[in-house]
Amino acid sequence: MRVALFITCFNDTLFPETGKSVVRVLRRLGHDVEFPYAQTCCGQMHFNTGYRHETRPLAESFAKTFAPYDAVVTPSGSCAAMVRDSYPPLADSSHSAEFARTVAAIAPRVYEFSEFLVDVLGVEDVGAVFPHTVTYHPTCHSARTLGVGDKPVRLLRAVRGLRLVELPRADECCGFGGTFALKNAATSTAIGLDKAEAVLESGAQVLCAGDNSCLTHIGGLLSRQHAGVRVMHLADILASEGPHPELDPYPSGAVRTVVTP
Repeated sequence: MRVALFITCFNDTLFPETGKSVVRVLRRLGHDVEFPYAQTCCGQMHFNTGYRHETRPLAESFAKTFAPYDAVVTPSGSCAAMVRDSYPPLADSSHSAEFARTVAAIAPRVYEFSEFLVDVLGVEDVGAVFPHTVTYHPTCHSARTLGVGDKPVRLLRAVRGLRLVELPRADECCGFGGTFALKNAATSTAIGLDKAEAVLESGAQVLCAGDNSCLTHIGGLLSRQHAGVRVMHLADILASEGPHPELDPYPSGAVRTVVTP
């Protein structure tokens, strides 16, 4: 099986280590991973903001770039949902039979990381070691659009040494929503503060999710409170092979309460 990594523009710019983690995990499981250098943005930001005409060239480029691969793996439920859920109606509205064919061919082969591990490879134990307390936030696109269900949780439960604790009100949105956080900052922050409070209630050292965009939003709110909780992508935890000494759930002088502005 020929596998490609779609790192996404957000991860490539801010969290390239997460892409490396995906590759490390898959190589540990005996699979080679290719990185097509022609890949760019999937167009989600343009599409969600109403610029559908501008999205089409990005979608066409995506389909052309990843056409040779049997599977496209991405550490982003959000971008996987864009390709699988939004590309087909975009192609249908284009009235281009060729574009519709390319989208129909590539969309089913795009997988969020946990989906690929559990559904395609049939693996839950990836050989990870992470002896820390973790709670998991199911991001909206992964949970509601892709329907990944408990796959990330099953992967976390198989990690040696990891103590998984429940996140209160886990099904609630974190408030990020891409450009929503920019256009509706006050509402986004209020929702995010509720999520940050739930993270602190869990008592976890680490908040885990399958989208670094959501983790950036929640992590920013936690860091401004000196909460002492680290955020980590699922792939980064699954790539771990031992303890992280820098993790301290209660650093000196930390404030463990949410301060609402």
